[in-house]
Amino acid sequence: MVRPSPKDFLSNLRQRMPWGEKLRLFIRNNFIKIKTGRNCCGHPGEPGC
Repeated sequence: MVRPSPKDFLSNLRQRMPWGEKLRLFIRNNFIKIKTGRNCCGHPGEPGC
């Protein structure tokens, strides 16, 4: 599986949405990646993926 680039990671964090929602998605998506041991959470384009 191909690792996401740092550029993609930062562009996902720059999306226009409330900070609370962005933080929630960031935590959720990183938890999914840790739990499954994969490089992607399955939600491409969301913060943390």
